[in-house]
Amino acid sequence: MLRHLGPLGIAGILLLLAGIGLIAYENPLIAGGIALAIAGLGLTVKSLISSVLGQFGMF
Repeated sequence: MLRHLGPLGIAGILLLLAGIGLIAYENPLIAGGIALAIAGLGLTVKSLISSVLGQFGMF
């Protein structure tokens, strides 16, 4: 999976994890909420992309 992201995608994931880690250092409950919100957003985007690609017959 990581080879499909490329270097910019991997850097983005590392920055995302570092940000959540920094928030978790201060308040773990808020960090958990942010992590769940980002995971939900990621699943929504994946679903939308799969749907659009399916309409074009690409997926």
